[in-house]
Amino acid sequence: MKDRYPVILVHGWNSHPGVWKRLVGRLEEAGIPYRRFDHSGMRGRALPEISSALDEYLKEVRHDYGWSGPVDIICHSMGTCIARYLLEVIDGTSRNHAVRQLIGLGPPNNGSALAELFSDPIRGEAIINRLTGVFVPLGFDPVSDRMVQDVRPGSPVIRSLRTAGLRLDVTYRIIVTINPDNIPGFFPWFEGKTWEITKDGRYQATLEGDGVVAHRESVLPGITLDVLTAPGEEEENLPSPDQYCHINLPKNPLVIDRIMHYLESPV
Repeated sequence: MKDRYPVILVHGWNSHPGVWKRLVGRLEEAGIPYRRFDHSGMRGRALPEISSALDEYLKEVRHDYGWSGPVDIICHSMGTCIARYLLEVIDGTSRNHAVRQLIGLGPPNNGSALAELFSDPIRGEAIINRLTGVFVPLGFDPVSDRMVQDVRPGSPVIRSLRTAGLRLDVTYRIIVTINPDNIPGFFPWFEGKTWEITKDGRYQATLEGDGVVAHRESVLPGITLDVLTAPGEEEENLPSPDQYCHINLPKNPLVIDRIMHYLESPV
C-alpha cells in the first residue's frame, strides 16, 4: 500500500533480530513492509563499522525491493546510536538515505553510564558479574569491546554525534520507561533503579530510566521523551513491571502499540 512506509529494524548490543518477533507480527498484520538489520555477527566491532554496514544494507534493500522513497527506522538501545551515526555523521551532508522517522527505544544517545561503569577499575567487575547472563555475555571484557567503548559518554563517537547534530529532514521519536513507584521487580539486578552520571560526574541511581539507560542519556535537543510508566504491582490488565525494563522494551505490547501509532499516524 502506498501509504505504508517500509521499516528497517535495528537491534541493540549483545542482541539479535529475534527481539522484534512481536513487532514483526503487528507489522505484517498492518501490511507494512520491513527488513531486519542483523549485526549480531559484528559483536565487539566499532560502532562506526556497524553503521557503515547498515549503510550498505540499506542500499541493498532499496535496490532489491525497489524502495525509492523514505523509510522508517526503529531501533533498540545502541541500535539507535548505530542508525544516528549513519544518518548524522556518515550521511549527514550527502543525504543519500531518505528517512521519515527514527524511533529509538531506550537509546543511550548521550552515552551510557553503564558502559562507563563497566570500565571502572573499582566498580566495574561487580557490575559485570551482577549482569552476566542477564544483559552482559559470559566472559565479557569491556576494554576489548569497541562498541561499548564507543558509547562511553566522552568517546569520540558520542562527541561526533553531538557535533553533527540532528537532521532536520528526520522526525525523531524516543520511547522510554520509568519506575516512579520504585518497584524492585522492574529491574531487580539494580533494585528497580538505573545508574546515571550527574552533571558533576558522580554516579547515582535514579528511577527515571529502564534499568540500563537513564532518561538523561536518551534525551535529544528539542525532542520530547515519550515516557511509559511501569504499573504498580497491584494494577491489572497491564504488562508486569519487569516488561518495562530495557531488555523487554521491544516486546512490551504498550511499546509496540506506541510504535504502531507513529508508523500509521505520525502527525
